[in-house]
Amino acid sequence: MKYYQTGYNYPESGDYSPLQLETWSSAKYPLGARYESDRTTFAVYSKNATRILLEIYDRPTGEIAKYDYWMAKNPEDHIWRATIAGVKPGTYYAFRCWGSNWEYDGEWQRGNSNAGFLADVDTFGNRFNPNKVLFDPYAREISHDKETLAMYAAGEDGGMYATGGGEYKGVICREYDTGKWSPKGIVLAPDTTPTGDRPHLPPETSIIYEAHVRGLTRHPSAGRLQTILRGIDGFEAVVNVPEEYRGTYAGAAYMAKYLKALGFTTIELLPVHETGNDNNPDDKPGGNYWGYMTFGYFAPDRRYAYDKSPGGPTREFKRMVKAFHDEGLEVYLDVVYNHTGEGGCCGNNDVTEFVSFGGFDVTEYYQLNDEGYLVDGATGCGNQLNFSKQVTRNLVLDSLTYWLEEMGVDGFRFDLAPVLGRDPDGSDREDWADQKKFFKKHPLLVEIEGLGRSYKAEMIAEAWDIWGYEVGNFPDGWGEWNGRYRDAIRRFLKGDGNTFDFIDRVNGDYRDFNDQGGPARSINFIVAHDGFTLMDLVSYNTKNNLNPWPFGPSDGGNDSNDSWDSGGNHGLRRQRLRNFWTVQFFSRGIPMTVWGDEFGRTQNGNNNPYNIDSVATWNHYDSIATRSPHQVDTGYPIAYHDNFGTATNFDDRNPLFIFAAYLARLRRGSQALKQRVYGDTTLESPNNVTYLFKKTDGKGNLVRGDRCIRLLIDGSAVGDRDFLLLINMYHLPVKFSLPIEGKWARIIDTAGWAEPEYNCWSIETAARLSGEYEVNGFSIVVFEEIDD
Repeated sequence: MKYYQTGYNYPESGDYSPLQLETWSSAKYPLGARYESDRTTFAVYSKNATRILLEIYDRPTGEIAKYDYWMAKNPEDHIWRATIAGVKPGTYYAFRCWGSNWEYDGEWQRGNSNAGFLADVDTFGNRFNPNKVLFDPYAREISHDKETLAMYAAGEDGGMYATGGGEYKGVICREYDTGKWSPKGIVLAPDTTPTGDRPHLPPETSIIYEAHVRGLTRHPSAGRLQTILRGIDGFEAVVNVPEEYRGTYAGAAYMAKYLKALGFTTIELLPVHETGNDNNPDDKPGGNYWGYMTFGYFAPDRRYAYDKSPGGPTREFKRMVKAFHDEGLEVYLDVVYNHTGEGGCCGNNDVTEFVSFGGFDVTEYYQLNDEGYLVDGATGCGNQLNFSKQVTRNLVLDSLTYWLEEMGVDGFRFDLAPVLGRDPDGSDREDWADQKKFFKKHPLLVEIEGLGRSYKAEMIAEAWDIWGYEVGNFPDGWGEWNGRYRDAIRRFLKGDGNTFDFIDRVNGDYRDFNDQGGPARSINFIVAHDGFTLMDLVSYNTKNNLNPWPFGPSDGGNDSNDSWDSGGNHGLRRQRLRNFWTVQFFSRGIPMTVWGDEFGRTQNGNNNPYNIDSVATWNHYDSIATRSPHQVDTGYPIAYHDNFGTATNFDDRNPLFIFAAYLARLRRGSQALKQRVYGDTTLESPNNVTYLFKKTDGKGNLVRGDRCIRLLIDGSAVGDRDFLLLINMYHLPVKFSLPIEGKWARIIDTAGWAEPEYNCWSIETAARLSGEYEVNGFSIVVFEEIDD
């Protein structure tokens, strides 16, 4: 072994020796570390590096590399490759890069060297630094976060990753060697853990439950589900989450039966790609609980795994997917490809903290301005990936394909998705007006939609970013979070009288989605993770983010929420919750709710708890087994604000939970509420479902400012029954006329008088009515047509 000469510290034969060195510069094998029985191939992309060193480590922290190898560049694809014999699964690996701003010098040594240094950043924007060890952008698992508690215990911190001329621990930042602490990739053997049969649900059938892996089961009440749900029809198969699994992928797997019983078809998980959260505190605000700062686009976040051994997070995630698939449910992931967690220039052009992408080739991966600064552009997050570059588009497509093929995922929601369609090299807001015409044809957006089509997977955009609001502007085949729906429903259900805007959105936003694939492309949400919960929407006039722990404090958050505290009236709040659920589940489009909304989870008015990992953002399932869910013990000195009050039903059950499950099951079982195309009374179509909006008498046309609407949903074209909604957002009772034709059963009345009966009835027990029906103020009544 040729020790002490950089790049030649390896055995000359046997395990960890290089194989076929002469072929490395012409090889074509794919990016990442690929294990085979007798060898492992390593490949990373860099167009502008002049040298790349592959390092092998015995342990992820505390030691320098055991072996190292000079990789070889294929000039055709700019990929650097190496093939090493006998690398064992579970081996840790990383890289160092040299380039035009830091040339290789034979005097360079590990341990704080400046040999070869020319500049922190050159005139082309390059920022290579061999003292900053990098992990593989294609790593299937990453050993640890860039900052860990062990690092702190050793007297170190994330300042070691900084570049520039400042100091860290008495060493010039650019010279400080991060090898002992930087995250490493992990070599994994091919994994055969099954993910089950993908349900391949038609998009119009979806009912989405947005959830955080940790928030879903972290609370101790997840271990009491059988007791909590005892006696509630349909939940007999739900079992307790074992204590050791709470807050993990393994724990989430136990919730598949819960969501199926609740009536949902799909769970959409907040980001599970590796992010910096190992140090998130559980006794105060801090860190990034939501996880929208991605470091590894192929690696499941190790913090959410019970099994944290190499390969453990991958196996556990796949078992979770199988648990949902076995219940006929789909799994969507919230993904963040618009920016990474590497940050930006921190106000100085020669300062960065790269641990992966930017260290390999900043000018290829990131948007830079003319002065060479990283721009946060339309993301507001310190950097913006450059999708004019093929390598970055490939990163996204390869990542998506991996999660589809290997991890069994059924769909994706793309954070700040317009960023992915900015073309060709614009980084200034002023460029966007001219570029917008290219948006629908941007190659990455088109390729993502094609990938979804080929895998029968859903691709859903958060259709806005800092620079633009692009709902309805994505290429055909994309689904889109519909913020217009959110705003219109919030306003109308607090009595604003925005009549025609409300009708347009309930009718599936025809203007925006008629040429986008139909109403199933509109994701109808009223609340999402980044904002009020539904309970808080009806309980506060303004955000309340400066709560004491465990409900805050948090910064940021929207100041305009179209919320109303319902005059402080608990009964009206519960009534309005039922109104929101009813409108959402009877609207054209795909309903999406937030974890805990089914029983009234409150964040005490915090509308931006991105940094809160506590009972505020965990499902407290004890709230289901009581009429007073906000009086349950939080486990902290600070209690829930009693926004819900005490319901008027006669048993110890949360009536909202019963009502929400009723609605979700009703929609799941109804063809009339799952339409692929828009209805039109002049068309003959097997998918023709017509939504007819009229005045209270069923005859007159609505006018601006009307707050009382009679909605007839014609299900006959799909062989289903009709539904009739009587919507009164006036504060006093109003009489509505029922259709003379047909017979009608009242299945829902959201008014307070019906709370003892959970505000809903089966078709068998529902009252048969005709003539007129008086609808209480701020309430909704639903009738279903019956045959007898």
